[in-house]
Formats: sequence, structure tokens, C-alpha cells
Amino acid sequence: MQIPVVTVGQSTQDLVGELEKLHGPVTVVRRCGELAELLAACQSGLARAAVVLGDATELTATLVDRLSAVGVVVVVLADDDEAARLRGIGAVVTACSTDPAALADRIAVAVASAAGTSSAGGPTERFGARALNRFSGDGSSAPPMEQPALQPAAHGVPAADPADGTEPPAALPATRILAVWGPTGAPGRTTVAMNMAAELAACGISVLLVDADSYGPSISASLGLLDESAGLAQACRLADQGLLTAEGLRNVAASVVFAGGQIRVLTGLTRADRWPELRSAALVGVLGLCREVADVTVIDCGFCLETDEELSFDTAAPRRNAATLRSLAAADTIFAVGAADAVGLPRLVRGLAELTALLPQAELVVALNKVRSAATGRAPERALKLAWDRFGPELGIGHFLPWDPAAADKSLNAGQLLLEAVPEAALRAAIAGIVCAPAQLKRRSAVGRTTARTGVSR
Repeated sequence: MQIPVVTVGQSTQDLVGELEKLHGPVTVVRRCGELAELLAACQSGLARAAVVLGDATELTATLVDRLSAVGVVVVVLADDDEAARLRGIGAVVTACSTDPAALADRIAVAVASAAGTSSAGGPTERFGARALNRFSGDGSSAPPMEQPALQPAAHGVPAADPADGTEPPAALPATRILAVWGPTGAPGRTTVAMNMAAELAACGISVLLVDADSYGPSISASLGLLDESAGLAQACRLADQGLLTAEGLRNVAASVVFAGGQIRVLTGLTRADRWPELRSAALVGVLGLCREVADVTVIDCGFCLETDEELSFDTAAPRRNAATLRSLAAADTIFAVGAADAVGLPRLVRGLAELTALLPQAELVVALNKVRSAATGRAPERALKLAWDRFGPELGIGHFLPWDPAAADKSLNAGQLLLEAVPEAALRAAIAGIVCAPAQLKRRSAVGRTTARTGVSR
């Protein structure tokens, strides 16, 4: 099999000339003067591999991802001090002293490996599951949850009291990513995501809350944080350069301390028109590091699942919905939130059909929000189940969240979580029931009655 290669940059020895003299499967078809020319050559289908010689400071995760999308492997000759950064953005790295024959072998192996991974991949690869594995270390995903309730890590939870008949909570099998998604129409995604994170934190679990909504980011305003910087965009910029570390991610995230716990928050965009800053490949790197920073990451996703925006462009372009699609593909569990009324219910059903078509292996949990008799008649849960069965989705309704506008308004006006502002609210109890086991709720009932915020820091 012939492997056409394009190169850019200069090396101390004439590696390109030596590669051409080998007369092997690796054939140099073009020498480019800059990365822009190399990108154009690769996108035209001219090459299967791109070799970067010398300075690679302009090489980013986004560029590597764009080349990978057209089936091109990026091989970089670099010193040890640059190797870690380059591997972090997805490039294949080899030493500058590599001889031509060894370099040809390395290119052939990298191309064969990429072709094998691509042919074996499923539909989720379109949204970065394979790339996410590259950033997550061993490439394995966390095992599926047997139930929606999450147990706290053993190091942060007091031992169970035999007198109350509860069993010790089991440790989390692995760090997890939970995505909260819902269709258009304000079904309550942000409210559910924030308060899920708070309830988990109150159970002794370290939690990172991420605002990945590229249309209407609102976590900062809801928590009363200063809307002066976009934490997620800042993390993506660092990840795109291969400079983001776990400690750096902790520094970028805002720290929200509340009665009963603490959560870290990667705030959303300060303006919706800044959505191109949430680069797809960079976001994959951020989500991979989230697993190192927290036991559970809760992502507030946007509503739109369209994937054909790039069809309007002649070349690969930033996609506004990539942040949502990548987050959903990375999630271990997706909580689909819909409004429990005559408009919200069919929207959720149609959205779930689209979501399952995109991610057929995803673990989905349905939560109907704003459940009230005024919208559905007497016995609202029974009426909603009948309507749901009539629409015909195979996935059942997992949770019902009551309509509680007084509690939601009080929480929003105070810039507080439900656990702080209205700890006895029915909505707060219902959200806690989604992610916390009954034993956990009983153990921390005294914490839930505390309403004073201890402070917010960045």
C-alpha cells in the first residue's frame, strides 16, 4: 500500500530527500512552506499522512482534529520538551534524531492504526468518542450505572450508622460525566443540572459543573457569579494548545461554596456570539481532564442536535452545536429533561428520537419537569404516562419533577441553589432523588436544613 505524505518545515538533515530515496511505501508528494498550505493539500485528498519538521508551536488540537477528519495522520519530529504537549493534542511524536527508515516505519504504523480504528468505530465516533479516549488515558469508558442514584466516593463519606439500618454507601466505580439535555423551549435544563451538582456535592462527592450551552449560557447568572470571564472557553483555549493540565483546570474553574458542600464551575460564554471559542477537539481534551479533577462532572448542554452546519462551507468550519454533541458523546449518562405539558412532551419525544439516532448506545434517563395538574388534569403523573405511551417511545419516564415556581424564583433571585434557598421545597427533593440514594438523603437531612451560604470564591 502506497502512503502519500506531505511535509512542512525543515530538519537538520534532509529527511525528506532520504525518505524519497528509500523507494518504499511512503512517498513524499509535496513539500509545504507553512501549515496553511499543508492543511489545504491534505483536505484536497492528496495525502494520508502529514509530517511536521522543526517548529510545531502553531500546531493545535483543532488543526490535528481537522486533519484526522479527512483521514490524515499527523507525525511530528520533536524534542522531549515538546513531546508531551504534541501527544496531548493528538499528534504522533517521534524524536528529531529518528533515521529515515525508522520514520517511514512509524508513518506506516500510524496510518494503519488510524485506518483500523476508523473502520472499527461506530456512530459515536462522529462526535469524538475515539478522540475522547485519546485524552482519557487508557481509552476505556466507565461501566454503565445500574441505577440513576450515585454513591459517594468512600474517602468523602462518613461510615453508616448500624442503628438506622442503612448500608455503607458503595464507592463510585469510576469518575463519571453526566449530561443534562433537553429540547428547545426552556424545559429547565440549567435548574436541574445545577441542583443535581449541588445534591451530589452535599453527599460528599467532588463535583465539577460545566456550562456548555452555546446558545443561552446561564449558570453564572443563576449562581450569582460575576459574568466577567468564560471559564470553559479559557479551558478550551489552553487545551487547544496542549497546555491544559488538571491543576490548570482547577484554577480556571470557579469555586462555589454553599451550605453543605462545594462545587467547581466552568462558567459559560459571556456572549452567545463567542461560540466559535468552544472548539470541538479542545473540548474533548477538557472533558478528558474533568475526569481527573472531579468524581462527577455535570454538563449543562444546549438544545440543538443538528450536525449539518458544515455543509454550508467549502472547508471544515467551527460548528455551533459541536459543544453539545461532544458533551453528549462523552457522557456516561444523559438526563433528558422535558416540560410536562402539551407542547413540551412532543418536543421531548421528537428530540429523543433524534438523540438515539445519533447516539444509539447512550444511557438515557428521562425526567419530566414542571409537572402540574393545571396542564395535564387530575393525577398528572398517570396522565403523563398515558400520553407518553401513546407517543410510543421505548424509553420510559424515569422521574417526575413538580411545578414549583415559588421555590425556583426564590432560588434564582437570591443567586442560590435550591438546597440553600428553599431546602424543604418539593422540587429540591425530587432533583435530589434523581442522583442520591435514599440512605444518602437520610444521612444528610440535617445538612439540607441549613440555608446560609458560606461564601463564593473564584
